[in-house]
Amino acid sequence: MKFELIEDWQAVLGKAWSMKFSILAAILGGLEVGVQFVQPAGVPNGVFAGIASAVSLAAGIARLVAQKELSGAANGNA
Repeated sequence: MKFELIEDWQAVLGKAWSMKFSILAAILGGLEVGVQFVQPAGVPNGVFAGIASAVSLAAGIARLVAQKELSGAANGNA
């Protein structure tokens, strides 16, 4: 299987909500790992993991929602 970037990958990376949510979920997942080492007072175990799960779900939903900034019209494919 050969992986190829789409033609407008830079626009997608900068504008697609699914990408923004995916990056945020990755950051929150990393924070969950870091919290285990620091154990700050008042932060219950799993809180960042729960938020990351919700953001991951939002990324999946955002992947299905049309965005005018990334539609065919913006790429000359109207």
